[in-house]
Amino acid sequence: MKFKSLEKVHQGKFITRYDVTYETEKGNLKKYEMISRDPDIKDFDGIKSDKSEAVVLIMHDKDNTKILLNNEYRMAVGGVAINFPAGLIDPGEDVKTAAARELWEETGLKLVKVNAHWPSSYSAVGLMNERSEVIIGVAEGEFAPSTSDEEEISASWYSKEEVKELLKTSTAFAARTQAYCYMWAYGA
Repeated sequence: MKFKSLEKVHQGKFITRYDVTYETEKGNLKKYEMISRDPDIKDFDGIKSDKSEAVVLIMHDKDNTKILLNNEYRMAVGGVAINFPAGLIDPGEDVKTAAARELWEETGLKLVKVNAHWPSSYSAVGLMNERSEVIIGVAEGEFAPSTSDEEEISASWYSKEEVKELLKTSTAFAARTQAYCYMWAYGA
């Protein structure tokens, strides 16, 4: 691959759209459309961010018999998506602080224990360069509506049997959520 150029196409409130032109190994000229949370990418090196911008929360109950899932209306799919609580890391926050804040904002639950913290990975590799970190832990408390006027989220605990049924019948899963739920429910 030979990078040729990068053009900023549109600046939105949360994301910026770019066209990246490159030449393939076989000499084909390609234009790739991508989005980024970075509004000021200037060159090819700027595309390759190592900064985590978001956090994903995989929460279990204290007995590790249930997993927390959000049913959230997502305009990009025109309906409800099943996913883990997640959100952006605010300036000045570390990942654990962002995780606790996002969990509380979206579900009303408290993060009481972090069992694992996965390193940064790409959120949607075919579309954007956003990186997120995953916190796996324990949550507890009483559910409450999202604190945001702009989010429509219903959070619930699901047993392994309930997750197995969802995996068989639902087409609303986010990919990362579906993969983890399958491994958790079936012990894979």
